[in-house]
Amino acid sequence: MTHEEAVVLLDSLISPFGQRVRIALAEKGVDYEYKVQDLKNKSELLLKSNPVYKQIPVLMHNGNTICQSLIIVQYIDEVWPDKAPLLPTEPYARANARFWADFVDKKVYECGSKLWKRKGEHHETAKEWVEIFKLLECELGDKKYFGDEAFGYIDIALVPFIVLFYAFEQCAKLSMDEECPKIVAWAKRCMEREGVSNALTDPKKIYEMILSQ
Repeated sequence: MTHEEAVVLLDSLISPFGQRVRIALAEKGVDYEYKVQDLKNKSELLLKSNPVYKQIPVLMHNGNTICQSLIIVQYIDEVWPDKAPLLPTEPYARANARFWADFVDKKVYECGSKLWKRKGEHHETAKEWVEIFKLLECELGDKKYFGDEAFGYIDIALVPFIVLFYAFEQCAKLSMDEECPKIVAWAKRCMEREGVSNALTDPKKIYEMILSQ
């Protein structure tokens, strides 16, 4: 039985967490069946596959289910080792990559949610957003990607959230290019990768969805 058999992804198109998994699968060249889930009317398959959190994404592989996006990305990296690794091989670098991916989940997602849910003043939320990305910019430095020359784990964790740049700029009248130019340049490099550009939602569509709520 090959690794490529019976790979199914339960996902929602605009989910940044599902986008992470799709990008990782694309980077590894893995073919899979894509099953879009209606999160307002969750399917029996989703509830059975992720009975603890009842959330997407869920990767189904040879009868096993793997949940939580960062855990899924690590699983993909280990199961399909033929392509370039997503996580660094050196222990300290691996730990650092996991630290920053966790930072993205705790800080970037939380701040982005405030705008998405329209909680609080746009100005204060945008100030927090810029401060978070300035920290990330310090970690990026002058490297091409967060893993230096290699597109990898931190990039995959963070890149789905670049679609919120446009919404923050419109809502708070800020310029990400002026505030965090290295991050914007990094985002553009990431978008040149087919797996990234295919996975991410149009930023203007995201902005329109925020306004319509």
